[in-house]
Amino acid sequence: MIKFLDLIKQDKNIHKSALKKISKLFKKGDFILGKEVELFEKNFSKFCGSKYAVGCANGTDALTLALKSLNLPKNSEVLIPAMTYCSTAFAVIEANLIPVLVDTEKLSSTIDLKHLQKKITNNTKVIMPVHLYGSTANLRKIKKIISKKKIYLIDDCSQAHGAFDDSDPNKRKIGSTTDISCFSLYPGKNLGAYGDAGIITTNSLNFYLKLKKLRNLGSEKKFIHDFVGLNSRLDTIQAIILNEKLKNLTFYNKKRQKIAKFYNKNINNKKIKKLKYSKSCVYHQYVILVNNRKNLIKIFDKKKIQYGFHYPYAIHQLNVFKKKFKNQRFKNAEILAKKSISLPIDPNLSKKELNYIIKTLNEF
Repeated sequence: MIKFLDLIKQDKNIHKSALKKISKLFKKGDFILGKEVELFEKNFSKFCGSKYAVGCANGTDALTLALKSLNLPKNSEVLIPAMTYCSTAFAVIEANLIPVLVDTEKLSSTIDLKHLQKKITNNTKVIMPVHLYGSTANLRKIKKIISKKKIYLIDDCSQAHGAFDDSDPNKRKIGSTTDISCFSLYPGKNLGAYGDAGIITTNSLNFYLKLKKLRNLGSEKKFIHDFVGLNSRLDTIQAIILNEKLKNLTFYNKKRQKIAKFYNKNINNKKIKKLKYSKSCVYHQYVILVNNRKNLIKIFDKKKIQYGFHYPYAIHQLNVFKKKFKNQRFKNAEILAKKSISLPIDPNLSKKELNYIIKTLNEF
């Protein structure tokens, strides 16, 4: 069996050191917002090149907290891509705001900027691009579009840990070039905990101080509550694991990029369409498009090659949103939902396994 992602194999070199630190934690009892959380926040902000970072319970909460920190009028509009995980849309609703969908670019996973411009109204208060699959949206062009408007830029970076903002003239990393950036640290991410976790980065001291309170029930000092916040704290055990894994993130991202390069070079089948990825994409997923996906799934199952769907439904196709976005169409997002399949992207895939995958694809 060729695994889609083998976390045990990937992380075995950090298990001993992580367990040693967790054992010490058991004696100390510093389980919630402990010193390792503060250390991880510092380490991650340094890694991204941002001034501040705030750990939280998960990526969905990261987005919700970021939106809440803006203190926007009720029913303000937030523009998001039509192809993303449900959390992007759910966070907007949890913050009492209105999600407005924008199509993705053709043969790409990132938001279509021409469509984005058409969707901006006087009620638009936030643009929330998603760096889907680890491929980065053109943040510089989005900034130009909103430069003369009072619109915030919050990017969903849940699949782009360690990617560079290719549009930035200073070549800074994702997580340091917008008003607020939000990361999921779910186990399967490029940087993942061993449970739910998330983190928010910003260069604004004002947002940082507010986010610290919002993630802790609106409080920084016990029993003093300045806002209606969330119970969304990053626990110390996960911070220990994340601090260990952060040391290897760049190494494994480079391995993912090498695998993607191998796929790009060697997949040679007219039935398969390759997507356009950003230059410094960190390939949380490597996604291809096929017309007869069911047939390829059967072959993969027979050949014991694991695969994934990211995602089988665009936002407007989810049951919960069908009425809300009734009669709205997003052609490119729908194509991704219908025709996409994610190939194994485990950083430790062997050359033999990769050749086996390529052979299977080219004979399909």
